[in-house]
Amino acid sequence: MPVEMSREDFEELVDRAMESVPDQFWDLVDNLAVIVEDDPPADQPDLLGLYEGVPLTERGDYAGVLPDRVFVYRNPTLRICETPEQVAEEVEVTVVHEIAHFFGIDDDRLHELGWG
Repeated sequence: MPVEMSREDFEELVDRAMESVPDQFWDLVDNLAVIVEDDPPADQPDLLGLYEGVPLTERGDYAGVLPDRVFVYRNPTLRICETPEQVAEEVEVTVVHEIAHFFGIDDDRLHELGWG
């Protein structure tokens, strides 16, 4: 049975997950927006999060570019979890995973590090 949770409560979990990222990493973050959406793109209905942008490791002339974006998708996350605690854990993993993409860390390396 999926967890029921208001958007406001879910957004608070995202905020808490962002607070768990050490300041030394946030000090390096520039031009990044973290956005909660209810649903992912229709062609990827089970997607929990997505990073869109140019990873830090690939930036050259980056002036004047719109912010990179991390999306955290509420409904698929709630569907796969059975308790609010599981939602909190999954949100933290998703946020860390997507922010890691900002730093140029790929999925294979994230899995090796236990964040996949």
